Amino acid sequence: MVNEVSLNRIDYAFSKFIGIKSELKDEQRKNLECIIAKLSNIYSQGHSFLEVNDEDESIIILSGMAANETSPLVLVNKQLYLQRYWGYEAQLAEKLKEISKGGAGVIVENAIINRYFPITEEVDWQREAAKATLDSHLTIITGGPGTGKTTTIVKILALLQELSETPFNIALAAPTGKAANRLQESIAGHKNGLNCSDLIKEFIPEQVVTIHRLLGAKPPSPYFRYDAKCQLPYDIVVIDEVSMIDLPLMSKLVAALKVGARLILLGDKDQLSSVDVGSVLADLSSALPEHTQELKTTYRFSQNIQEFSQAINLQKAELAWEVLKNDDADVCELKGDLINYIADKYVDYLSLITQSSDFIESFNEFSKFQVLCATRQGLNSVSDINSRVTLELRERKLIAHTAEWYSGRPIMVTQNDSVLQLYNGDIGICMPDVESSGQLMVFFVLANGVVRKYMPARLPHCETVYAMTIHKSQGSEFDEVLLILPDKVSPILTKELIYTGITRSKKVIKLYTTKEVFLQTVQRKVERFSGLADKLKNSLS
Repeated sequence: MVNEVSLNRIDYAFSKFIGIKSELKDEQRKNLECIIAKLSNIYSQGHSFLEVNDEDESIIILSGMAANETSPLVLVNKQLYLQRYWGYEAQLAEKLKEISKGGAGVIVENAIINRYFPITEEVDWQREAAKATLDSHLTIITGGPGTGKTTTIVKILALLQELSETPFNIALAAPTGKAANRLQESIAGHKNGLNCSDLIKEFIPEQVVTIHRLLGAKPPSPYFRYDAKCQLPYDIVVIDEVSMIDLPLMSKLVAALKVGARLILLGDKDQLSSVDVGSVLADLSSALPEHTQELKTTYRFSQNIQEFSQAINLQKAELAWEVLKNDDADVCELKGDLINYIADKYVDYLSLITQSSDFIESFNEFSKFQVLCATRQGLNSVSDINSRVTLELRERKLIAHTAEWYSGRPIMVTQNDSVLQLYNGDIGICMPDVESSGQLMVFFVLANGVVRKYMPARLPHCETVYAMTIHKSQGSEFDEVLLILPDKVSPILTKELIYTGITRSKKVIKLYTTKEVFLQTVQRKVERFSGLADKLKNSLS
């Protein structure tokens, strides 16, 4: 799971600290420190525990560092945890057990369900998800892009409101501002089409916030205003893009739910797991099949895109590669000059910037196309592509020749700033502000739909974003995606990475890669060591 090459200074420093606190000396202490360094490192890889052998187990027991519930370590069945992460898993499993058994199901006449979900000859997976949600206080709705998760949740909320004697207090949230903004736009668009009274529509909120804002973050501490002692006031909590949520945040979110609250989780279980520890959505959907509903019908993609994503998910690498060979299709391999192709795609956007002062129009034009990279550094990485595209645009005289800030520069915030209401992953555009005599400002659409502008010097750390990592693209969608893989095989390249990247596109997908790298990537699957699924099964058995 861990090799010594991947260990860093923090891992070694932490292992020394635990070694000193232990009851061991000399060679035994060195052995313990080696184990702890590996344990520290596995968290940076997304795992929640370290598998140990008999010899390691004996050393840990002798150290006294896993003796009781106040000890820094937990050792169970040769699975070594830091106490904190063991606690997150245990608390989350216990709270989900409580939610799943809370309250009786809602009795509803078929005529009411039929009004929202008309009877069809084929199985209506959205209807099945709605019926399951009415029967349980815990529902997990999974499905790929275009399967109608938002459509389904809007109808479910309307159903619940219609069947209730009093209005529910509902919260809608997502892991990032970008994902929250997308869900908010989608809900607003779907509400008007509901087959219900205007009063019921009014009871369905449109505002979507980030989970950190929902819980009341207290930066720079890891604590929140709402927790197990001060719980959220909501009757129904809906969380989108759950695959992006790590174990600690999910544990804190669920702990903050009041007794009797309904929890509805939405996401794509086949996407990349969170950047940090855990694979929460995958664990929940596998351990709680009776609470999980999968939407299986895709409404967004063309047949080519659907077949391509399915081949990747099933790890049929050769079949997926054959799909790329049709140069005229909406899924194909990009050939020719990479940088020229990307620069050509931004010509219309940069021309619009010079002609119009309308930020939303410019933002929408920019959002039609996005380059996604697998890595941050190296050939064909985010850093490499952004640098080369910027240089090409300057040589074409489409942007300022030397200035760091120029009209049309797209940027991504990489550091949270709660005061400015800007968060990691937010995208803005630098352009002249007509209200400030043409001074360059950076404009953003916040999660609540409000447009804000800031002077460049006021912004938290940010970077140019002609290209972004696939991880950063989660929660977004574009008309066309150009997915660029490195020139060499890497451990971070997995079928989940490619699947996540290509499903950001609504219309066109192009890949820039070699056959060897592509085939090996599709054949590699993400594996995360987590005890959450077992804890859930045990707690509900």
